[in-house]
Amino acid sequence: MFKNKKVIVVMPAYNAVKTLQKTYGEVMEQGIVDLIIVVDDASQDETVTLAKTLPNTKVFVHPSNRGYGANQKTCYTLALEEGGDIIVMVHPDYQYTPKLIPAMASMIGNNLYHCVLGSRILGGYALKGGMPLWKYVANRFLTFVGNLLMGAKLSEYHTGFRAYSRELLEKLPFHLNSDDFVFDNQILAQILWCGYTVAEISCPTVYAADSSSINFRRSVKYGIGCIATSLIFFLAKRNLVKSRLLVHNA
Repeated sequence: MFKNKKVIVVMPAYNAVKTLQKTYGEVMEQGIVDLIIVVDDASQDETVTLAKTLPNTKVFVHPSNRGYGANQKTCYTLALEEGGDIIVMVHPDYQYTPKLIPAMASMIGNNLYHCVLGSRILGGYALKGGMPLWKYVANRFLTFVGNLLMGAKLSEYHTGFRAYSRELLEKLPFHLNSDDFVFDNQILAQILWCGYTVAEISCPTVYAADSSSINFRRSVKYGIGCIATSLIFFLAKRNLVKSRLLVHNA
């Protein structure tokens, strides 16, 4: 708990058996997490078997691989059903350190922000942590386009380390978003559309052999999706197009 607010960590998992235990241990060391929800997207390894042995953890398994975005939809839906007030997404591949969970949770729990991102760019951690140069360049370009078209000033839109308030997730139609990786970009567009400020905190990142990563072809698809999301946002703000994604629940 943080100030009587229930803190739930969600982990969208796929073939994470090598790093899940380490990530779990560091999450629980922070002392404020009430529950961990692991959503497995039809892993081919023993991720589910391991996850079911972890205390304070609930495990949900997709019977077939549905995609990273679909995994997050399940994560947030389950976290809300479990009464989460502060929901933090932590990748179980240990690319992002769970040691920042208390800081991110406090920014939400103290009613300062409703969304906090762990940024790999602030502090210059991306390249130091091993991010491939081509991914860094793509990150900077797509972030520039996103800021230009959506009117924000974020250091990056593409981190997988995120914290949300219950109030925010209940207002967003995130179930309408893509089941693929561009979900990350779409939900940020929805948050900005609803007038919320997105906070960022500098996050050291480690790119190791066990860390998950999408290949070049899927990265190109993701990049095109991000540009399309930003362009739709820009045009919708000027009443030139309408998008079912850019509304908020009553």
